[in-house]
Amino acid sequence: MAAASIHRNEKVAMTLLFIVLGMTGLAFASVPLYSLFCQVTGYGGTTQVSSGPKGIIDREMTVRFDSNVDRGLAWSVKPARAVTDRIGASETVSYTATNLTNRPITGMALFNVTPENAGYYFNKMECFCFTEQTLQPGETVEMPVTFFVDPELDQNHDLDTVHEITLSYSFFASDQEGS
Repeated sequence: MAAASIHRNEKVAMTLLFIVLGMTGLAFASVPLYSLFCQVTGYGGTTQVSSGPKGIIDREMTVRFDSNVDRGLAWSVKPARAVTDRIGASETVSYTATNLTNRPITGMALFNVTPENAGYYFNKMECFCFTEQTLQPGETVEMPVTFFVDPELDQNHDLDTVHEITLSYSFFASDQEGS
């Protein structure tokens, strides 16, 4: 009876160990898998990356810009002005960032689009958010974003009443040296 109890305890211990290892593996894999899911589906306002516009239609869309800076990043960031143009037209706007310290700081930006279901149709061809940015002490830089709203948005009847899209960036200090 004691041998059977020990064997049962070993099976339980091994099962629990595999569960812990599996959960740990899923925890590490969840961020890249979630990012991939969002990029493919546009979920959570994730924008698409595109090589160019696919045509222009008569419907207009206003794109507003927003910025938030984490307390750990000593930058001042001014968003671009709103743009109203026909859907499909390519636009380039610039955010302005200033390093408020006397040392170089490296930062990065995460973005989202609202309303979330419009994120799938918001395409960026060029964006400062694709790479980290290092600003020297007191430096001010223009950070361009080139984008268009895909005309296929007009075929999604859930978005018939949408006339404004907001592109929002959240800026954080990078883990790289210099930040």
